[in-house]
Amino acid sequence: MLPIAWDARPKGEGGQRWFHLYPKQSSDPKDPLHCPGIYHNWAMQCAECHSTQLRKGYDAASDSYKTTYSEINVACEACHGPASTHVEWARNAKPTYAAQADKGLPVLKSRWKEAWKFPNEGARFAVRDAPAQASAMNTCAACHARRSTLTEGGKAGAALEDTYRLALPLTPIFHVDGQQLQENYVWASFLQSRMHQFGVTCMDCHEPHSQKLRAQGNALCTRCNNAGEFDAPKHHQHVAGGKGAQCITCHMRTQNYMTIHARQDHSLRIPRPDLSITLGSPNACTQCHTGKKPQWAASIMDKWYGKAWRERAHYGNTLHTAETMGAAALPGLLELAINTAAPAIIRATAATLAQPHANPGTLETARALLRDNDPLIRIAALGMLEPADPVNRLSSVASSLTDPIRGVRVESARILADITAYDSPT
Repeated sequence: MLPIAWDARPKGEGGQRWFHLYPKQSSDPKDPLHCPGIYHNWAMQCAECHSTQLRKGYDAASDSYKTTYSEINVACEACHGPASTHVEWARNAKPTYAAQADKGLPVLKSRWKEAWKFPNEGARFAVRDAPAQASAMNTCAACHARRSTLTEGGKAGAALEDTYRLALPLTPIFHVDGQQLQENYVWASFLQSRMHQFGVTCMDCHEPHSQKLRAQGNALCTRCNNAGEFDAPKHHQHVAGGKGAQCITCHMRTQNYMTIHARQDHSLRIPRPDLSITLGSPNACTQCHTGKKPQWAASIMDKWYGKAWRERAHYGNTLHTAETMGAAALPGLLELAINTAAPAIIRATAATLAQPHANPGTLETARALLRDNDPLIRIAALGMLEPADPVNRLSSVASSLTDPIRGVRVESARILADITAYDSPT
């Protein structure tokens, strides 16, 4: 993979030029991340998400790849799974087919048109008529997430943690309050959002085949957010129709990746310039008003909305204490980890940050978290049990060896790997 690329944008937008993808980085030719290096090639870095039915085929003896694939682009089976399962279904199915039959393929229907309705005329938000199929979101997450791989060839639509280990919103990959910083591919950001918590899916906003939005501008957002309430100067306090009146300007701060790709932060958060002051995290206000300080932005928001907005609890403060207070941050981290109102990925992050300070007093919390529905939280809870003595570790973790999610089973095995027969209770 060469470190340079062609900017295909029009010349008036800065394009029609060669540019360096990593202008702030330099690597020695002996570095495995140098462009001819073993870690900086198509098979290692790109192919899994840009081809179909990939097998990397790394050979340790020759330190090389014998990569195979069925198609060198993202074809139907990359998202929908092997066509053979559909053929098998067709061979055995008999009319009349059930309305909800999956036809041998993972369910990828978004029902984006009919699923969301405002419960009454004055409602601020639309609600979903039924939970979305998890398999559709899992299919997107498999490529739109920063993660490490547990096994190749995962089943289409399976939970991400069954095949991968997700990178949690921790520094230095993320800002301390969970905002995007380094390349994270969107998923860990979206899991933090209230949109995700209330059932919004990728395909509610994005058409997967054309890669276009379902609607343009604020019309996309007002499908579920009352236009009279939110697409109005009384809410956004900017000139109607201008950049400041666009929902994404305030709620999806951008970050440049690969030098020129300005990507929106999909945590869709409310601007908090006050946290920029205390945590050093960015905010959408001063991204637009580049000559202004966070203090200025916070004072303007005070004039618009009063000061109550500053009092909203934010998990960024708790995550920040883990970096600044050491073991003294443990009570707050445990409280956040068990707070079911918080996003699951943030609860898992809090439990992960608590791991270095785990002690006999945290055993019960870790055991409770092992019963959580979200595999991210169960994996983080297992890490909290690692310092426990062999007897408590074994009694707490053994049942997780049969967890339905591979990532949980793998972490359970790692936690128990050093226990011998002599350590086990008789």
